Amino acid sequence: MSDESVQKPASTQKPFSTPEMVALEAELAVTRAQLASTVDELVARLDPRAQAGRAVASGRRLWSDALDGDASPEARKKAFAVLGGAVAGVAAVLVLVVAAGRRRG
Repeated sequence: MSDESVQKPASTQKPFSTPEMVALEAELAVTRAQLASTVDELVARLDPRAQAGRAVASGRRLWSDALDGDASPEARKKAFAVLGGAVAGVAAVLVLVVAAGRRRG
């Protein structure tokens, strides 16, 4: 028996590379960087604390637009519409809760 069945490790050979492969690898690196940036931006946008902060800031802006005489007519109209809708929604929920309470009791 001879040692012909023993193979040499493949790590001693240098991998084959072409200019096309190098270009594809560079394009892949750029795509990975863009993907990482997109994921980071999505994580920042979906952070619950950041969302709550934006909601509070938006609410304050709507409130100030509704009460401030210096606000533009479009902003004032939007603020009244949003705040009026919110008040109507809360009133509807209260009516439903009271109606459900009267049925049970």
